[in-house]
Amino acid sequence: DIRNLDWNVLMRLEQTLIRLFEEDEDLPIRVVVDVSDSMQTRNGDKLRQAQKIAAALAYVGLANLDRVGLICMSGKVHATLPAVRGKGRIFRIFEFLRNAPKGGPTDIRSACKRIAAEANQPGLTVVLSDFYDMEGAFDGLNLLRFRKHEPVAIQVLDTVEADPTKTGLRGDVKIVDCEGGDGLDVTLSAATLRAYAEAHQRFCAHLESSCRSRGIPYFRAETEAPFDELVLRMFRLGGLLR
Repeated sequence: DIRNLDWNVLMRLEQTLIRLFEEDEDLPIRVVVDVSDSMQTRNGDKLRQAQKIAAALAYVGLANLDRVGLICMSGKVHATLPAVRGKGRIFRIFEFLRNAPKGGPTDIRSACKRIAAEANQPGLTVVLSDFYDMEGAFDGLNLLRFRKHEPVAIQVLDTVEADPTKTGLRGDVKIVDCEGGDGLDVTLSAATLRAYAEAHQRFCAHLESSCRSRGIPYFRAETEAPFDELVLRMFRLGGLLR
């Protein structure tokens, strides 16, 4: 294309040079918070941790003059705050996180499919969830990659929920699915609780290895971890915000 010729160089040096351009796109940051019923167990510690991390990510993004949008999602909830810019908008984000509807089953696949369909522009998409929807979670993250998003998975874990061996819970109990309502009568022993903790660890390790094998950054955010250290580790090691 002769429009890209550097005519000054051609006239002075009689050399044909093509000018190259690098486009600097203004890509938005989307922070997706899972507000399903499983995030609200044990007084909602996981959801509260996810909201705090979302607010911290949003504030740093706004301080960097990025456009930041939020989505709260579950199998029955899909509330969106369109991308905003400027540190003064952080109060809108606080209000949105505080007042967004909650509840419903975990359905990360459907949420990510809707995000990909609604997004006019791909960008950095951070998903905060316990990911207790293994198949759907991975399909959803892969769909975001396919649609040119840069997904980041932050798994929010309740340390007691992940390893209940020290709770002292023993004997005959009825375990009820917090999202489906189905109950199961079981007899809990120390060995049973250890087996559960090991299975939960394998589940988390599988999610982490699946993400990393496809270049999706993965972080674990325990509810009992010091919040400031947790967020700084994400920024320093993960390069979440550039």
